[in-house]
Amino acid sequence: METKRCLLRHWKIEDALRLYDLAKDPDIGPRAGWPPHQSVEESKEIIKNVFNFPETYAIVLKETNEIIGCISLMFQGQANVELHDKEAELGYWIGKAYWGQGIVPEVANSLLTYGFSQLELTRIFCGYYSENKQSQRVQEKLGFRYQYTIKDKMVLGTKRQEIVNVLERSSE
Repeated sequence: METKRCLLRHWKIEDALRLYDLAKDPDIGPRAGWPPHQSVEESKEIIKNVFNFPETYAIVLKETNEIIGCISLMFQGQANVELHDKEAELGYWIGKAYWGQGIVPEVANSLLTYGFSQLELTRIFCGYYSENKQSQRVQEKLGFRYQYTIKDKMVLGTKRQEIVNVLERSSE
């Protein structure tokens, strides 16, 4: 998949060093509910065991051919929310140097269009923890609407509040 500024491609083991460089940042993972990566080996394991699903993509900046984040559509069994047939959960994160540039809405729009048109999904969910205002803003820009709140969700040893939003395929 391609957008104005980015390519979405599947992860490769050779991407482990770049993944580690991005994912070791303590401001990245905890916002999304996962701990910072501790080593390149850990990043390799994440590529093999977490990023190996068909709709999980490295976000590659065309200008530099550098990976800057990750985006995925997750289905039953891999998602953080309960899903039914023809539903998925959108997940994403991006390196701190790329925050505030509109890149996540750009690539997410492309993946959402693909999910609704090619995968024939009817609903796509997306969540954020209440303190993650950037993710809240991304979801608002994409047109997601409030669905429900999970209070006191244990995440990395702390109780957090998760807001779950939904986007439904238009009937046009």
